[in-house]
Amino acid sequence: MNETLIIIGLTLLGLCFGSFVNAAVWRIKKKKNLWNDRSQCVHCHHKLAAYDLIPVFSWLSLRGKCRYCKKPISRQYPFVEVAVALFFVGSYLFWPYMLTGVAPWLIFSLWLIAGVMLAILFIYDLKWLLLPDKATFPLIGVGVLTVAVKLVTAQDIATTLISTALAVLILSGIYLIVFIWSKGKWIGFGDVKLGLALALLLGDWQLALLALFLANLIGCIVVLPAMAQNKLKRTSHIPFGPFLIAGFIIAGLFGPAIIDWYLAISMIGIPTTDTI
Repeated sequence: MNETLIIIGLTLLGLCFGSFVNAAVWRIKKKKNLWNDRSQCVHCHHKLAAYDLIPVFSWLSLRGKCRYCKKPISRQYPFVEVAVALFFVGSYLFWPYMLTGVAPWLIFSLWLIAGVMLAILFIYDLKWLLLPDKATFPLIGVGVLTVAVKLVTAQDIATTLISTALAVLILSGIYLIVFIWSKGKWIGFGDVKLGLALALLLGDWQLALLALFLANLIGCIVVLPAMAQNKLKRTSHIPFGPFLIAGFIIAGLFGPAIIDWYLAISMIGIPTTDTI
């Protein structure tokens, strides 16, 4: 298939799914049906027509205001739509595995679906410091399907299962221990469930360890300067889900290359039998 057509198709799909993400966030918050409820203005609650829901274009044509009540529409809407589209296209361009055959394309498709769920969780956690089960449980389901596909095509099923189990211990088990130890003060149980989903999606203990490291690194880069400037306090509630999601995406797309690079440089200077 022509690569240009694939990129165009992924861009359009990403924009549409980004629009769904925006709607899903509010539907979950308002405890409405995720799939059947009509989209509406968050201010006047007017039901939106199809031409009000064209990703990015509708927001631009309306100059960021509701067609009916004229109140401003958050920039979050076009931003999320573009972000999901970039995730779709970027995932294709930087996918670290060969997309040849049904199974690799199926795993890639599950990755994109997971990205949609992750976008919902990312925004929801930023806004309300909560990772809702309505997005987390479907994400775990996508992770289980990903593991199933890998097992069907795996040359060594035992190794795949062990690596996945170790990934779960790293990304979910550690957070479970922290959750129990702190009695839920340091992290929420939602992070434990999110870690389980991400571990299943990665299915590799090395990638899980990298994702954990990156999540904490990104968290430190964001939080420590804010604390130094007194924008955050030690007692401030900080959503960790977005950091975990960011670390997961980097590990998923660039993890194999990062691990290979690390192993290569770690071998430099180690004497071999020829030099002893």
